[in-house]
Amino acid sequence: MTAQIISGKEVSAQVREQLKKDVEQMKLKDPNFRPGLVVLQVGGREDSNLYISMKLKAAAEIGINAIHMKLPKTATEEEVLHSIREVNENSSVHGLIVQLPLDSIHKINTEKVTNAVAPEKDVDGLNHRLTSINAGKLSRGDLGDCFIPCTPNGCMELIRQTGLSVAGKRAVVIGRSKIVGAPMHDLLLWNHATVTTCHSKTADLAGEVGKADILVVGMGKAEMVKGEWIKKGAVVIDCGINHIPVDQTKSSGKRVVGDVHFASAKEQAGFITPVPGGVGPMTVAMLMGNTVLSAKRFLENHQAGKWGISYNKLSLQKPVPSDIAISRSCVPKPIDRLAREVGLLSDEVEFYGKTKAKVQLSIIKRLQSQPDGKYVVVTGITPTPLGEGKSTTTVGLVQALGAHLKLNVFACVRQPSQGPTFGIKGGAAGGGYSQVIPMEEFNLHLTGDIHAITAANNLVAAAVDARMFHEATQSDKALYNRLVPLSGGQRTFSPVQINRLKKLGIEKTDPSTLIDEEITRFARLDIDPSSVTWQRVLDTNDRFLRKITIGQSPTEKGYTREAQFDITVASEIMAVLALTSSLEDMRQRLAKMVVATSRSGDPVTTEDLGVSGALAVLMKDAIKPNLMQTLEGTPVFVHAGPFANIAHGNSSILADKIALKLVGPEGFVGKMTEAGFGADIGMEKFFNIKCRYSGLRPHVVVLVATVRALKMHGGGPIVTAGMPLPKEYVEENLELLKNGCSNMRKQIENAKHFGVPVVVAVNGFKTDTQVELDLVCSMAKAAGAFDAVCCSHWAEGGAGAVALGQAVQRASEAPSDFKFLYDLDLPISDKIRIIAQKIYGADDIELLPEAQHKVELYTKQGFGNLPICMAKTHLSLSHEAEKKGVPTGFVLPIRDIRASVGAGFLFPLVGTMPTIPGLPTRPCFYDIDLDTETEQVNGLF
Repeated sequence: MTAQIISGKEVSAQVREQLKKDVEQMKLKDPNFRPGLVVLQVGGREDSNLYISMKLKAAAEIGINAIHMKLPKTATEEEVLHSIREVNENSSVHGLIVQLPLDSIHKINTEKVTNAVAPEKDVDGLNHRLTSINAGKLSRGDLGDCFIPCTPNGCMELIRQTGLSVAGKRAVVIGRSKIVGAPMHDLLLWNHATVTTCHSKTADLAGEVGKADILVVGMGKAEMVKGEWIKKGAVVIDCGINHIPVDQTKSSGKRVVGDVHFASAKEQAGFITPVPGGVGPMTVAMLMGNTVLSAKRFLENHQAGKWGISYNKLSLQKPVPSDIAISRSCVPKPIDRLAREVGLLSDEVEFYGKTKAKVQLSIIKRLQSQPDGKYVVVTGITPTPLGEGKSTTTVGLVQALGAHLKLNVFACVRQPSQGPTFGIKGGAAGGGYSQVIPMEEFNLHLTGDIHAITAANNLVAAAVDARMFHEATQSDKALYNRLVPLSGGQRTFSPVQINRLKKLGIEKTDPSTLIDEEITRFARLDIDPSSVTWQRVLDTNDRFLRKITIGQSPTEKGYTREAQFDITVASEIMAVLALTSSLEDMRQRLAKMVVATSRSGDPVTTEDLGVSGALAVLMKDAIKPNLMQTLEGTPVFVHAGPFANIAHGNSSILADKIALKLVGPEGFVGKMTEAGFGADIGMEKFFNIKCRYSGLRPHVVVLVATVRALKMHGGGPIVTAGMPLPKEYVEENLELLKNGCSNMRKQIENAKHFGVPVVVAVNGFKTDTQVELDLVCSMAKAAGAFDAVCCSHWAEGGAGAVALGQAVQRASEAPSDFKFLYDLDLPISDKIRIIAQKIYGADDIELLPEAQHKVELYTKQGFGNLPICMAKTHLSLSHEAEKKGVPTGFVLPIRDIRASVGAGFLFPLVGTMPTIPGLPTRPCFYDIDLDTETEQVNGLF
């Protein structure tokens, strides 16, 4: 009886159809996901081209994103290895095939090349680098998570199609290549066959073949195995592909045959594969199967929120050592390990040393279909000049939620300015046993974001003054000819100049076609020097730069003007960084920044100056959030650090969005974000500005309060930074404390205006009595807080904030009805009035003449629908810093209003405030020094 033909075409079609369904199922789970395959070819052999086209066609049918990476015949071994390393690091690629042979004019070690393929992407199953991966696992029978080489795997599938049970059968494999023979032997063996491997030196090959119930042939010799050798009823799998020049009917004069003489063998065998149409199609199908399997494993291993994080155990000491001593006592995890633990892929992270890294924005696209975690904002009551520990509480809370309650959690905090670090305030990494580490790296240069902002800001300032100078000293024609210079005999507009022409309504792209009137309009910004609002910046406290005169050199021909420096974190570019949602969004915001007004009353932007594209280049790395960690090993994003008075005082939207995705839906509390100063400033701006632009909705407000600050609000003596606390603050005084709780009550009320539950965190100090702490908690609950909890995280780390973490956990499940405080379409003055009356408790506002003029100007210029960012003192609910508690009966004076159009808000100025701090008599830098032996920084706090 003639053997049944095992059609590889039919079986492979069934396999591909199932794989197509598998890919569709993956897309249902994540619509943005597609399995990725790269086929790397060196040279251009015709047979290789044919095989590759078959693979690419099969991949396209299944839904695999397949890329043909073709290197020239001149490619060296190192160039091939470099290409492989790049693909290994590409998280969108799940399978990498190196097409053999490598057709190069140079000598290339094929085994070295195939072994360079990452094991998890080795869908060919050819990596022999270690016994623990793929081929090694196969040889040990460890088949659970390795990739089985495609041709042997296809052969096994064809054997299964016959219905024959392999277990207990005698199998003969002819050929011992690493691609077919050796892995085929292992596969049959671990499927419980008794296996004999034969080769060209085997004695009595025909006799060995005659014993086989299953015969697999892969010798590469045309029709070597004769029909009479084969046992009656055997399963014959022919892996050979040979071309013999005998068939004159073929256009090539050749026909394709296998290693088995088909005509005679089919008379003996029970089942047999044809050539072509047998094993060949199965090899491609199995290759696709391994790629889909790799993609499934990738999805399984990189589910959002599926963390395998380890935590650092603190060794608490009493008394509590200095912040820097504690920071150095804890060895941080390598940042690459932390990145892996929280689900970041290798190509999504840029390392800056061993303890900090930047995260690529590409992760947003990868995780965009994932649900967010819970969103928590940490704010505070109106503080003393010493601060009340929002940063410390933020860190303590995430340590509690992560290291102690075992929840996925991220902290998102602002990057501190170096000005206060060397001035009077010191660092901002938290304190005690609740810190971001290493604190010296956190408080100093970090990854250079603030320096990038300084460079970008000052480039704009230089462009403003240079443009006014050149316009004042040149004719229209001369100015135009320099703005659009001849190059190679032609004048060409740059893209940013085309944008300006469009803004002016000039639809021309050839510089030679502009008429005189158009040349004048294009070339002259006609900036009114008195209207320039853009200042230079420096990340240093320097009171003598608050008012300066620029242009005093003779080369500036008498074009001087009064100007000033701000501290870098007060730059609008910092606010843009904090509020942007993508690189494209940042580019647009940078272009919209208004630097001055023309003499005709039109706003002049950085796009008009032609500098906006250069700003985006300077900021392209700063836009990536910085990854660090806490003392207990929980992850932290440190990104952006806008001033909390003249800007909105919150860490970046991008860091928040990425963190919320990374913690995943099971991460009960998604993240903490710190809002600068008291709730009347940082929290109000967080809700009304940041949440408007981000689209995120918070679940809980954590309001930090301290006994000392509440005593101050109850009528206690003045608190001065750098001076000992008066005795009222270190001794029990319930009357002062009870009176001062009015400020906490007002800030709870402020948070509840937005419909979000409030948990009060009472940050305890060693001088606080239990009676005082209990009084604050009871009064907070009576004022409407969801809960109030005493915390000791400064002295105990996360363990001291576990009760706070549990309260936040419960509050995040409570009903909430988030709403904004005002509608953007209201007139500017009405929006200011709503904030003043509802948040500060003012009776009304008073617009002074300059502020009234700005209301009219910005309304006319189209900026009236921007949110409001109030610039006022943080030391009182009112505009007068010395008025504590809850001032009443006051009218809030609005001295001026300025526009941060790129950032996206108007900031009314309430009273006067410096935008660059000064140094005290004894700055912090007296204590800061470098140990030149160990290179350790000493004296930071």
